[in-house]
Amino acid sequence: MQPTTLIGIGVGILLGLVAMSVAWRYLARVGNLPCPTWLAWMLELKFMERHGGQSTTIDALDLAPGMRVVDVGCGPGRLTFRAADLVGPGGEVVALDIQPRMLERLNKRIHERGVENVKPILAGAGDGNLPADYFDRAFLVTVLGEIPDRERALREIHHALKDDGMLVITEIFPDPHYQRVGKLRELAGKTGFEFATLRAKTFSYTAQLRKKG
Repeated sequence: MQPTTLIGIGVGILLGLVAMSVAWRYLARVGNLPCPTWLAWMLELKFMERHGGQSTTIDALDLAPGMRVVDVGCGPGRLTFRAADLVGPGGEVVALDIQPRMLERLNKRIHERGVENVKPILAGAGDGNLPADYFDRAFLVTVLGEIPDRERALREIHHALKDDGMLVITEIFPDPHYQRVGKLRELAGKTGFEFATLRAKTFSYTAQLRKKG
């Protein structure tokens, strides 16, 4: 096969991927669609690690051994295992996602790594699957905008957190579901949360929300 043919095939594949990505971004904005499984690799790029607020999210959670944590919209587990390491064998991370194939990828990694303190649950935030006054921490990373009823979801998380519990939300600007800080403040006020801290980076921000006293 000639080099020009190979280049043409490569360009065609690249254009196809770009077209699918653009189509997903449009549909995601219109219908609150979650990130599809075939784009899960994007969630674990080095760019996301450096500029997507992942380390900032973990720092903001201020995790300690024995804590119970819920990872809302966990996807393939990009932060699930980091949280599980920090809470240790005496703690627990509930990994919540509405996509079966995302949880299949997560379950495969759980078995490969021999992790025993991660509990995957096929459900959405706001569906009523979280126990009351159970969790020390909850977090959402580029997930809030994918939830159709965001107020209902945050009310359930509020109900599931202990009185001294904390919710951490990270938003990344290129994400099609990006939620502005002002919208998050308004939503937090409606659902019983108040801002504790806000950490802004070039392409993202991370907010710590605490239950109102």
